[in-house]
Amino acid sequence: MSGILTAFDVSSKGLTVQRAKMNTVAENLANAETVETKEGGPYRRKRVIVREDAVRGAFNSMVKEARVRLARTDKQHLGGKSIVQRAGVELPAVTAREIADPESSFRLVHDPTHPKADAQGFVKMPDVEVVTEMVDMMAASRGYEANTLAISAAKKMAKDALDI
Repeated sequence: MSGILTAFDVSSKGLTVQRAKMNTVAENLANAETVETKEGGPYRRKRVIVREDAVRGAFNSMVKEARVRLARTDKQHLGGKSIVQRAGVELPAVTAREIADPESSFRLVHDPTHPKADAQGFVKMPDVEVVTEMVDMMAASRGYEANTLAISAAKKMAKDALDI
């Protein structure tokens, strides 16, 4: 049963990451024309950076630490004993964090009538491209959908296993 729970865990992490990406894209689109923020200056485009927490050590040591015995096809493999079913292995943590682009990522728009225009008539606007944001939103949406389908498939497998 740990395999099914692992599938749920992996997909739930994926759902969390994709939701964070969609929320960030929505915020970027909502602020695409914001020239003044609470912090001062134009809105800075945000993006989500996803990283797997580093796992240190050799594969064999990680297996021993997790107290898992691997299935073998030959007695010489890994020099261990007979096949024992796989125990629950903790998956590496995934970190999704939102970062803002550097301050230099503004575009200058010539609009001398704008209240925030400088002496030359230029206004600093956020560097948010609607087309790029929509592509990012579609990719995150499809990733979210793929993870929900994986959860549904795992649920169906668990239900079918109980019906045996």
